[in-house]
Amino acid sequence: MTQTAPAHPSLAEAARVWARIALLSFGGPAGQIALMHRILVEEKRWLSEQRFLHALNFCMLLPGPEAQQLSIYAGWMLHRTVGGLIAGVLFILPGAAAILTLSMLYMLYGQTGPIEALFFGLKAAVLAILIQALIRISRRVLRARAALGVAAAAFLALSLFNIPFPVVILAAALAGFALDRAGSTAFDPPGHGSIGGGRELTAVIGTQALAHGAPDLRRLMVTIGSGLTLWLAPVGALVLILGPEAVFSTVAVFFSQMAILSFGGAYAVLAWVAQAGVETYGWLAPGEMLDGLALAETTPGPLILVLQFVAFLAGAREAGGLDPLLAGAAASGIALWVLFTPSFLMVLAGAPYMERLRSVRWLGTALGAITAAVTGVIASLALWFAQHALFNEQVEIAGYGVDTTLPVLASADPAAIALTLAALAATLALRAGVAVLLGGCAVAGLVFAALGWT
Repeated sequence: MTQTAPAHPSLAEAARVWARIALLSFGGPAGQIALMHRILVEEKRWLSEQRFLHALNFCMLLPGPEAQQLSIYAGWMLHRTVGGLIAGVLFILPGAAAILTLSMLYMLYGQTGPIEALFFGLKAAVLAILIQALIRISRRVLRARAALGVAAAAFLALSLFNIPFPVVILAAALAGFALDRAGSTAFDPPGHGSIGGGRELTAVIGTQALAHGAPDLRRLMVTIGSGLTLWLAPVGALVLILGPEAVFSTVAVFFSQMAILSFGGAYAVLAWVAQAGVETYGWLAPGEMLDGLALAETTPGPLILVLQFVAFLAGAREAGGLDPLLAGAAASGIALWVLFTPSFLMVLAGAPYMERLRSVRWLGTALGAITAAVTGVIASLALWFAQHALFNEQVEIAGYGVDTTLPVLASADPAAIALTLAALAATLALRAGVAVLLGGCAVAGLVFAALGWT
């Protein structure tokens, strides 16, 4: 049975949905992508499955936060440039506000008991969301043995051998192209909007060409010119006015570099930022990057917001004659601007060309292989998060090409394991919504702390 496509949403209706997604976008990129899939593809039927995956594949090729870039692309498909701007900005705001507030509390008080208890509970919910995302996307993507093989190879490359993310994605694309040349159909795009149960859902944005999707050289030049100006002009102004050694100038230049080098999201640059922040600039004490990552993982928005935390500490600790909190907030705002402006530029400039290439078969199969690899990436992220959420100690394993960490089994946290199992039961068996799951786990974290179980 084929259902009639829903009405095209108004910009106001879409903005309300983008705000809802932003407030619920916990769990890092995997959980955020799963949340957008659930709302945009399954619930609202604004995007078909094929359109969603095509946009996701493009965003995975770009440096920067792929989930936020996916929201820009989806907003652009629905309501042109203004829709992409609204979707992308709303995706950032709740998390940025939360990180700023928590950074101030961290600077003033360190990790207080109630905040730690909330984070303890939320980590269980985040892990459950990650596992649910892995199951959902795997069912849709891993339809052939070749796709399963690519996903497994990506998982092992990232989790066991620590191969750079761009290399994994490039290898997956080449594998998809080679298999297509050999006549394989393993990575053919799925039928648009198909789901289980024998139904086909017709989406607002399905297989049809977008009226505003045709490439236009003049529009491309305007987009690139305005985007580069908005991104780099403030950086140049800070360097010229304050000097290159000033903390605000350093933050602007350093995080501009991160914006174009962060292939694979926040995890890909954490080691670099931690090393530079501790050893080169003296912004952080050893171990504080993990505190920032905990803040970013348990607040909504892109995980790369952990760099906002680093910038806040940099500004606060090198405030000069300024109030430390005010200086930290200013540095935080500068970091946000230079980190996310390039994402808007790349997506809004590139989306029309990716739309034109949707019908190119070899590109579709290459992107299909990337989708399979993304499943392995999500599995790797889920494993990494589980290790750090459920075990208090890790041991590094290196040698013969292997570069990974394993949990110390004796350091298992029984309370964290019990709460995570309960969260999994709630989301997989009882089908609890994201808001209910996060709220319930947050309350449970406070109760566990009150009883002395954490």
